[in-house]
This record gives sequence, C-alpha cells and structure tokens, in this order.
Amino acid sequence: MSETLRLTIATPSEMLIDCRDVVAFRGEDMTGSFGILPGHADFLTVLAPCVVRWRTTDGRRRFCAIGSGVLRVIDGNYVGIACREGELGDALDTLEAHIRAAREARADAARKARVEQTRLNARAIRQILMYLRPRKPEMPGRTDGTSVGDGHAQ
Repeated sequence: MSETLRLTIATPSEMLIDCRDVVAFRGEDMTGSFGILPGHADFLTVLAPCVVRWRTTDGRRRFCAIGSGVLRVIDGNYVGIACREGELGDALDTLEAHIRAAREARADAARKARVEQTRLNARAIRQILMYLRPRKPEMPGRTDGTSVGDGHAQ
C-alpha cells in the first residue's frame, strides 16, 4: 500500500494540479463532507460546489474551489477530479467566499427561472381559457342601441 495519494484536478482547458505527495484529502458531495487517505476503497461521487483541501507530506495545506465536478478514487492511491471550473488558492476564507457567491448566484438564477416559468404557465393557461370560453358575438345593431329586427319601426 502506498503512503501517499496522487491528486489531479483538471478542467476542460487546463490541468490545475498534479500532486504526487498527498497524505490526506477532504471534499464535499451532496451527502456531506468526506475524507480520503491512502488505501481508500475505489470511490466515485459528484462533488458539490465546495473547497477541496489536501495536505502534502511536508505538512503544507492546499485548497481549490470547485464549482462542481466528478471525483474518483482508483486503487487507493489516485484521486482524480474533473470539473468545469476550479480556482487554486492558499487562503481558505477567500475561496470559501467565492463558493458562497457562486452558490448564491446559482440560487438567484434558479429563482429567476422559476418566476419566468410561472409567468409562462399563467400566460398559457389564460390563452387556453380564452379559446375554451370565446366571447359571444354581438348582435349587429344601430348606434341607438336597438338591434335590427327587434320590432321597432324606423
């Protein structure tokens, strides 16, 4: 069994990190936070927007903000993350603020989408009702309010 992990974090445009001396890793998926040590069982999960963290053999702590991604552990010594976007950093507070802002932006976009969907649904229902209950045609008539053929003499 290896005493270290190899960690890679990649986006479609670049390899953010390829570190071969990781002794502990921590991430977060929809079920909560989890840790991975050398020798971990094979594992596959979808990461939630979070700050992943790891510690190297020299005791240094590293961080990467992940919008979301897929994490896999292979053979107890490889941790690979594929994500759309990631940001490396040494300041945990700054990266966590980025994640909070990204979560808030996603929640705001979801709220706006729900409002727009509700508006479109209401409009569709109004259109359907308009066709189901058409207006009664008005009787042709005069400007004085009497209809043609109502028995009044001209």
